[in-house]
Amino acid sequence: MTSYIIRRLLQIIPTVFVALSFLFFIFFALPGDPAQLIAGGAERSVEPGVLERINERYGLGDPILVQFKDYWQRTIQWDLGESFLNRRSVNEILGERAVASIRLAIWALIIEVLVGLSVGLLSAIRRYSWSDRFTTIVTAVASAIPVFVLGFVLQWLFAVKPNQWDWPEWARLRTSGIGPDSWTLFFIPTGEQWRYLILPAITLASVTTALLARMTRGSMLEVLRSDYMRTARAKGLRERDVVIRHGLRNAMLPVVTLIGLDFGTAIGAAVLTETTFSWPGLGSQIVTSVNDRDLPVLLGLTLAVVLAYAFVNLIVDISYAWFDPRIRLGKGEQA
Repeated sequence: MTSYIIRRLLQIIPTVFVALSFLFFIFFALPGDPAQLIAGGAERSVEPGVLERINERYGLGDPILVQFKDYWQRTIQWDLGESFLNRRSVNEILGERAVASIRLAIWALIIEVLVGLSVGLLSAIRRYSWSDRFTTIVTAVASAIPVFVLGFVLQWLFAVKPNQWDWPEWARLRTSGIGPDSWTLFFIPTGEQWRYLILPAITLASVTTALLARMTRGSMLEVLRSDYMRTARAKGLRERDVVIRHGLRNAMLPVVTLIGLDFGTAIGAAVLTETTFSWPGLGSQIVTSVNDRDLPVLLGLTLAVVLAYAFVNLIVDISYAWFDPRIRLGKGEQA
């Protein structure tokens, strides 16, 4: 197990290097002078002396390979630089934005697991019933609806219309923003915070919840037909124990893979959800950085997303050995 974890950690290094290097060179391949954009935009008349000072300050006048080497020397020391636009530390921006994204991702994951596993399990147990057919249709529709469309629909139904129809104040959800930013135990909303959280969390979880329900159903159907399930029933075990203890645990391998990858993706790839609801997370900041050509912020936040995705993927792989004892990770522990 130890050797497996070390190998997987070492594999993260080339992944991060390739991803950030690609973004770095793409930035300089785009049309426009970065110094001109920093000075106020391509359409603004800027004195040559100002451009010269900007190039000197950020090293933009150096050959691109020199800039590339300097960037990695700083990044290895976790010095992510400062924003081209407001000169704020990228480490500071990352700390602020990552907290908001992690909280949103946690609640999206909670919704995904509770709803997706429950719906998929019930559909498998009641195969071909009216409830199974209904959930199959609903999950197919949910998988097909674009996230930004669902976000606007939820805003209209639960935030805009309740105000027009004069619903009670507690039933009026909020359309955008993070709200009072009041939390307990890091991720539990307090006071009015839940009104700002619930709609983006549901939107972010919608597609992955539908996929998880369908995957759980398919995996459980395969397990329910297994010989050891019939043996467990023949021993006189209760149906609930047979399904939960023997069936669900063995059906969890592909499901855990999807859950882990969804959480890693939700931390940084919830661009449309965060933009739709003006949620101040990594995704919305990455979009802003791309539009503003703010390379240090773009690279710093992308680095955090890639690392989060890689480590969550590692945890998922390690969890396989717990869900299925037949799996042993690492050469020295193979049966």
